[in-house]
Amino acid sequence: MYTIKQAAARSGVSVPLLRAWERRYHVVAPARTASGYRLYDEPAISRLRAMRRLVADGWSPSAAADRLASMPDSAIADDRVAGRSDPAPGGGDPAFEEAFVDAAARLDDARVERLLDEAFGRGSFEHVAETQVLPALEALGAAWASGRVDVAGEHAASHAVLRRLSAAYQAAGRAAPERPILVGLPPGARHELGALAFAAAARRAGLPILYLGADLPVQDWIDAATRTRARAVVVGAITGDDRDAASRVARALHAARPDLLIAFGGRGAPDPQAFAGLGQDGASRNAIRLPNALGESVAVLSAALGFAAPP
Repeated sequence: MYTIKQAAARSGVSVPLLRAWERRYHVVAPARTASGYRLYDEPAISRLRAMRRLVADGWSPSAAADRLASMPDSAIADDRVAGRSDPAPGGGDPAFEEAFVDAAARLDDARVERLLDEAFGRGSFEHVAETQVLPALEALGAAWASGRVDVAGEHAASHAVLRRLSAAYQAAGRAAPERPILVGLPPGARHELGALAFAAAARRAGLPILYLGADLPVQDWIDAATRTRARAVVVGAITGDDRDAASRVARALHAARPDLLIAFGGRGAPDPQAFAGLGQDGASRNAIRLPNALGESVAVLSAALGFAAPP
């Protein structure tokens, strides 16, 4: 049997994320000591590892938990869990994605704006950004790679989204926060819309976010963290190409500010276990990886920093 810190280390997830998965999705049901401390057995460790793999492969946390709930411990221990070749449930809206890509291909800016107006008028910022707009941007990138959309169309549509995300970020609070949470991308990383969507969602949830933008040099990360006395940083790594740069930022920040919580976000994020030397109890305190889903990532960061859970 393992304590929660030991379970987090063995499964490769942070303690705050383990608690969030346990509370929200009932992925594991630990035993309790007479003093109330959680204890996790080997099947629980296997479930946590499987949950981590599914979420890293793009499954929403709720869909991944449902998948694991239908599987016996023996199947999970044998690693009969869907991998990267399986479709991730809970994806975007294909009709919206096709309309968005088609409008970008035609350089029809008025239609792009109308599609965004209609989408954000149907639900909360977080829901629309996560389930429609960000998946549509992925479809746009694929269309550009295939030659269906040219550079002008891709830039025009992306900047239309950038304006909406920037407006949401600005509307959530204009004053420079005290001891902020810094959010940005490492040097060389320029695909910032996912990071900006997270910054807006986190600010809307009441977190003191200061968004630093894309392609930020390592020394500027250190200077910003020092000058603002930042309490945490969120380093985005949207693609695998960003992983090494995000790791360099994390190591430099830890050398300058050992007390700083370092959170990684994005599908290219480094494994926090690679930073096991950060802090007295390893990655579980000083380095965490945020889920891909906007709402879940804000909740996990809030819990890690002791803020009240967002509504």
